[in-house]
Amino acid sequence: MSRIGKLPIATNDKVTVTVAPDNTVTVKGPKGELRLQVDPDITVRVGDGEVLVERPTDQKRHRAMHGLYRSLLQNMVTGVTEGYRKELEVIGVGYRAAMSNGVLELALGYSHPIYFLPPEGITISVAEVKRGQNPIIVVEGIDKQMVGQVAAKIRALRPPEPYKGKGVRYVGEYVRRKAGKTAAR
Repeated sequence: MSRIGKLPIATNDKVTVTVAPDNTVTVKGPKGELRLQVDPDITVRVGDGEVLVERPTDQKRHRAMHGLYRSLLQNMVTGVTEGYRKELEVIGVGYRAAMSNGVLELALGYSHPIYFLPPEGITISVAEVKRGQNPIIVVEGIDKQMVGQVAAKIRALRPPEPYKGKGVRYVGEYVRRKAGKTAAR
């Protein structure tokens, strides 16, 4: 039996989970609503304050989907109650980040500014920083996958380089530094 799949998903009174006849699971909570189309082989049962995910056989495919859908449903429940958040740090001389009219405006050392429009369901904010500190970009939302994807797209605009460490990185991310060239005599 899947170790993750057999665990029940705890829900509180603020969260409602419904399963449609076509195996679409809808999770509603204080922060919003998420939907997931579950494979027809997997059974989702909503019980008293918990959700159980069950599989029909011990086939490898069923075992894999059992744990997968249980994790996805757990992420949905956590998303509609608490939400998800990723923080990115902009490091570099002259590198800036600002929000204007719902669009993230980045100056990342290119000859032009970069404008990033967040998708629906994602909110981006730039934390106020004191002079001399690095700007912090905060990506928030209820869909864990989308929050991670948007944060990865912003980071990909200028990934941290190994010589000076300049670029966009996650807060707390370690960037392995390389030694530069040495003068030859």
